[in-house]
Amino acid sequence: MCTLLKIEYTMSKINEFAISLKGFSEADLLAKIKEDEVRMKKLTFAHVITPLENPQSIRALRRDIARLKTQLRKTQIGA
Repeated sequence: MCTLLKIEYTMSKINEFAISLKGFSEADLLAKIKEDEVRMKKLTFAHVITPLENPQSIRALRRDIARLKTQLRKTQIGA
């Protein structure tokens, strides 16, 4: 796969994720953040015990949590 196509595919997935967050309420975002943080702890712990097949999933989850927190903040300030 060409690097440019891979970047475009990744960017479209990120945009879809960000767009899907716009319909969430503040309570929904908080619940999703807590759920993903628990999943993150489990993944990192599992990775310490035995290496994950795809360690990039930790990075992706960490970035998704950051996107959720950004959307939560936007919701809180009314932007």
